[in-house]
Amino acid sequence: MSVLPQALEIETLTAAAFAPFGELIAPEAAQQVFSINAGTCTRFHDLGVVACESEGGHAGISLFRAAPRTLPLAITLLERHPLGSQAFIPQSQAPYLVVVAQSPQTRPRAFLARAGQGINLRRGTWHHPLLALEATSDFVVIDRIGPGRNCDEVVLAQAFVLGACRTLDDLADTRAPS
Repeated sequence: MSVLPQALEIETLTAAAFAPFGELIAPEAAQQVFSINAGTCTRFHDLGVVACESEGGHAGISLFRAAPRTLPLAITLLERHPLGSQAFIPQSQAPYLVVVAQSPQTRPRAFLARAGQGINLRRGTWHHPLLALEATSDFVVIDRIGPGRNCDEVVLAQAFVLGACRTLDDLADTRAPS
């Protein structure tokens, strides 16, 4: 007998809502904001902690290109990086989804990231691989490079359906106000 997937609601990505899993990388998440470079630039200071030094690792900057996904989408696996954090900074204006969980046995949470919002997953945070929407999307990724096993994957005992709605317009209530 197969178990039917459970629906996941898509939440608005805010610093407070995402705090159990990591940091929001966006101007609205900054605790300190100040002018630099003779007033020609604004610094949104210290938005995330890069954790990467364990077992001889170092911080690396990579580029990921994610193919767009369509909704609804079955969430059947999660991964985590036990040796370091992982930050995703979108290079496009397309929205993307972030699915995270405290553990593979707990119900995941799904967040809609809008243009200008990046995330930094804490070391060991369970998450789904990148979920670009609408268009192929590039992301700058800052994470641990080095020896040791730094990616654990697990198939979920219970599948979840993400976005029972069919279009992004159906998610309008979770988008930032215009």
